[in-house]
Amino acid sequence: MFNLKMNEFALTDLEKYTKALEQAIMRYHTIKMEDLNKLIREMWISTYRGGDIDYIEIRSDNEGSAANRSYNYRVVMIKNEKEVNMRGRCSAGQKVLTSIIVRLALAEAFCVNCGILTLDEPTTNLDRENIESLASNLSRLVETRRASHTHFQLIIITHDTEFVEQLRRSNVAEYFNHVHKDDNQYSKVDRVRNAAS
Repeated sequence: MFNLKMNEFALTDLEKYTKALEQAIMRYHTIKMEDLNKLIREMWISTYRGGDIDYIEIRSDNEGSAANRSYNYRVVMIKNEKEVNMRGRCSAGQKVLTSIIVRLALAEAFCVNCGILTLDEPTTNLDRENIESLASNLSRLVETRRASHTHFQLIIITHDTEFVEQLRRSNVAEYFNHVHKDDNQYSKVDRVRNAAS
């Protein structure tokens, strides 16, 4: 009888702790989603130059019971306080910009002590106005990160020389690596120092 009662008390306590942990995780998820969406909204408003979308957000819909809960995340666009799923309703440039902004916001929200940021072809399908806006926002991000990380590194792989030139003028890098073919068609890497730095 003693062992039975002890097991009942232990199971009751475990159930209470499990519920408390579940509530704490849900609260943390809600707070982080609010922080993430705030960052995404700010970055979108300061970067996107089109007039058809006011801002974007990530929505998380949960399914299943508390024991088997899963989340479906989707990106929505907001215009005049009306929410529409972005999937299938936006241009290639908007998709690229959304992808970059969501990744930057995730890095900002969850990788506070991360000293490196890498982007591969971030200007693909963007028009010139949005490319210029992205370059200026990346410059601000680098300056902000440099305040907390003395050895912060931004790595961008791109064919867009105008984008690189904009970053060079904003003095966000000490040097750039230029990869090209020499006269014998061998790949060659030249380190180009930024004269402004």
